[in-house]
Amino acid sequence: MKIDPKELYSLNFYEYGEAYYGGCGGMRYRVAREPLENVHYTPVDKRGPGVLLAQAWPEPMSYAAADPSMIRRAEFAFSQEGLEKAVQWLNDQLDSISDGRDGSHRETGDE
Repeated sequence: MKIDPKELYSLNFYEYGEAYYGGCGGMRYRVAREPLENVHYTPVDKRGPGVLLAQAWPEPMSYAAADPSMIRRAEFAFSQEGLEKAVQWLNDQLDSISDGRDGSHRETGDE
């Protein structure tokens, strides 16, 4: 079982300052633009820098209730390519979390 890229909506959704939450195969995840703010109506040249932040943690806890040390995170460019890389990263995390190799770490997905 893998996360389908279509599940994460288009970049337009994240411009409204909303996060997407999901779950798959024993893992929960969150994808959001950081900073989490509504920039949809702000001209692109007037927006501050932003990245796409993907986070993953083992079930059953919600994001708010999860131990922060168990939440893995990676940043990606706020672009369609960055969104695709975030899905790849989440699917990689799904493999390790479902295998019981959970733990926390921070990555930069654009490396």
